[in-house]
Amino acid sequence: MTGTLQTKKLKDGEFFYVVLYLYEDGKRKPKWIPTGLRVKGNKKRAEALLRDAIREHEQQQELQALPGSNMRFSDWIRQWLKESKMRVDEITWQGYMVNAETHILPYFDDLGITLADVTRTRLQAYVDFKAMNGRKDGKGGLAPKSIQHLRSIIQQALKAAVLREMIPTNPCEGLVLPQRVRYEYKFYNEEQLMLMFDVMRTERIYPMVRIASVYGLRRSELLGLQWNSIDFHGNMITIRHTVVKVQTTVAKDKTKSKSSYRSFPLVPDVRELLLRLKAAEEENRRLFGREYEDSPYIFKWDNGKAYSTDYVSHRFNDLLKQKGLPHIRFHDLRHSCASLLIAQGFSLKDVQEWLGHADITLTANTYAHLDMTRKKNIANSLAGSLAIPC
Repeated sequence: MTGTLQTKKLKDGEFFYVVLYLYEDGKRKPKWIPTGLRVKGNKKRAEALLRDAIREHEQQQELQALPGSNMRFSDWIRQWLKESKMRVDEITWQGYMVNAETHILPYFDDLGITLADVTRTRLQAYVDFKAMNGRKDGKGGLAPKSIQHLRSIIQQALKAAVLREMIPTNPCEGLVLPQRVRYEYKFYNEEQLMLMFDVMRTERIYPMVRIASVYGLRRSELLGLQWNSIDFHGNMITIRHTVVKVQTTVAKDKTKSKSSYRSFPLVPDVRELLLRLKAAEEENRRLFGREYEDSPYIFKWDNGKAYSTDYVSHRFNDLLKQKGLPHIRFHDLRHSCASLLIAQGFSLKDVQEWLGHADITLTANTYAHLDMTRKKNIANSLAGSLAIPC
């Protein structure tokens, strides 16, 4: 490709233009590109713009010569989603679909660009737009964590396009994302937990609230508890199943990670709660007869149908309001458990193993600021060593 610098006299002065000579249907056609640079004193800058323009157009021609590069980017995302369903678990794939259909496909459908047209500049503009105006309710931008999920989908789709030689490089590399803000977790202290247990003792979800608080279980782990997870003879409870919902509810015969598969001693009051639930299940099975819905799960309605994930969270929130208790999420019972362990002098390693974190870094990032017992010991030791007589 060739090009030259030309000048044009406009109303407010004489300006440089980059002129590229393109070929369409065998005919040479000039393409005039304004530089915005006045002729006087800007020749070197204009020459640099000419070189950049020639290089960009040559790269664009190379891209368009690659098979598949003229596919619309949004259509490639759809194809990648379809193919990825065979490689990831159902919950992960549902997460991809929700994010793509809500935040990625509408934007790039409207933009209408091809794979060859995807540049880091255009992707950065997308990220910046979502950070400022990404919420569907029109009330501002998406959280940094949400934008990271969107970037991950786009990055994986473009990586697949590179591997298929549809594009030469992944333009998603090097994007600047909004800085994540540290989330200050809410939790109940020991006194608040005991008050909550007292006022919820007669409620249907009380056993779930109690067990979540004692063992720091995720909601998915709690709903996934089956009777084969309970060893009444050996007094052990094992976390081996989960129930999760994104678009649909999915039961999985595995935990979130290898470290999430863990066992606990069955403490007396939890053992008693579970025995009462077991007896109630047998009575309900007798009363409902053929209408009883057989299910291996512990937490369920009288007819045997398992609780939904939405029911647990909504009912917990409603009860907190009714009882006049401070608002926390159901998941914050897990944080409450962790804060109690730390307050009682257990190490972050103990907390990591109890909660089933894959990496102690996550435990430290989440709860290190609560580890005041260890810090007080360090402070007292330093104060003793560096004491100055009055």
